[in-house]
Amino acid sequence: MTSSSVAATDAPKSRGGGRVRIQKFGTFLSGMVMPNIAIFIAWGFITAFFIQTGWTPVGVLGGFGTTDGVANIGLVGPILTYLIPLAIAFQGGRMVYETRGAVVGSIFAMGVIIGANGTIMILGAMVCGPLGAWLIKKIDRIWDGKIKPGFEMLVNNYAAGILGFILALVGFFVFAPIFKIIATGLGKGVEALVNAHLLPLASIIIEPAKVVFLNNAINHGVLDQLGAQQVQESGKSILFLLEANPGPGLGILLAFTFFGVGAARSTAPGAILIQFFGGIHEIYFPYVLQKPVLFIAVILGGATGVGTNALFNSGLTAPASPGSIIAVLANTSRDSYVGVILSVILSAAVSGVVASFFLIASRKRDLANGGGDMSDALAKMQATKGRDANAATAGLFGTNAPASEEEAESSFGGVGSASATATQTRVENIVFACDAGMGSSAMGASVLRNKIKKAGIEGVTVVNKAIANLSGDEDLVITQEQLTERATQKTPNAQHVSVGNFMNAPQYDQVVEQLKSQQ
Repeated sequence: MTSSSVAATDAPKSRGGGRVRIQKFGTFLSGMVMPNIAIFIAWGFITAFFIQTGWTPVGVLGGFGTTDGVANIGLVGPILTYLIPLAIAFQGGRMVYETRGAVVGSIFAMGVIIGANGTIMILGAMVCGPLGAWLIKKIDRIWDGKIKPGFEMLVNNYAAGILGFILALVGFFVFAPIFKIIATGLGKGVEALVNAHLLPLASIIIEPAKVVFLNNAINHGVLDQLGAQQVQESGKSILFLLEANPGPGLGILLAFTFFGVGAARSTAPGAILIQFFGGIHEIYFPYVLQKPVLFIAVILGGATGVGTNALFNSGLTAPASPGSIIAVLANTSRDSYVGVILSVILSAAVSGVVASFFLIASRKRDLANGGGDMSDALAKMQATKGRDANAATAGLFGTNAPASEEEAESSFGGVGSASATATQTRVENIVFACDAGMGSSAMGASVLRNKIKKAGIEGVTVVNKAIANLSGDEDLVITQEQLTERATQKTPNAQHVSVGNFMNAPQYDQVVEQLKSQQ
């Protein structure tokens, strides 16, 4: 896996700009959904157990039959129709303008939810929540600092209330019909792909997009909405498995375990446990990025899994988040275990065989190149040169990289010290940042935290966050190399370290050595 460091002030602005903007947008979408995944899971269990075709059908909970001559409403429908969209709208509004934005955004979303008359409005909530928050934020700025003391609460409450009243009507009469048409159109589009047996082709888009860290955007921003609609209609959805299937990633890691070289081979077995059972798919992305030809392997593996589920008409009752085999099986519909298990096995087999072919074909060249990946080459360079390869890792603890190897050698000589400015900055607050701030970054933070503890270093905190939640008071931010540009834009004054693999990166030892030197 490649490992490189990026200077805080020298992050490229144009390279990958479009990708960064897409990642930001996708992160914002998933940021509204991921904190509410527990609701999806609870709803999935309720659906799996209590609907008419569930494990233990209960009319009063599943929403079928009558009680005392009155039709049962149940929990399944109201949670999906009201609670989930409102929770998403609230979170989206809070991301834009804290609690005040969350409240106004929820009122706006409620107008859309009721106006849609039963159509699931997760997509509408993802638009209306942030939009309502943005509007009240702009309105508050009109009289910011102009309200007489003692009237702040009156003005603020009535401003939010009046705007909420207007937005609820706009949502009901204007937005609801629009989003209803969009939701219906998307649903029919998916249905057409299924009926034409073309759904496996979705892997051509989904699998590469996952590897460039758009996995949460695809899963929670798009597929959850459509999958929830299918669950309400048929009790399960194949769409929950399009992105979450751990099979393609498992196949890639197995191929590296048996046929990889250098650091990639040595780390792959441990990565399997994290990816397959822990559900952190980001762990295998660097393996694919190291050899872009492996995109073919994950696409074919993903398509195999989708095709298998389509053939067996299998699906999940709720999103599998994280995409662990445990979460997948826990949310599998009672009639879908054979199809789901086969889809995981076959997708892993296909991606593994295809990846193995490419790895074997390039094995001799990789060995000749000293291991086939930048991490291994960097580790060897550090061991042989004894100065942590400043020229190769310029900027690890600095704001400006040396222009040449001579400048690197004339710098302060500490681990990764690339400039005088760098050595003057004391590192006490280290943050691992990733797209969602939960999976891969939590793993990386745990690894570095243990290294710091073993080194006997005190007074340094190591936490994990989503990139969107970086506050600017971080001393050092560590990100996967595909996400570093976004992190530097968010916290330009922090020191930034870019790694290829959160699980095992040589930069961690450099960080520990720098922390030792400052103490």
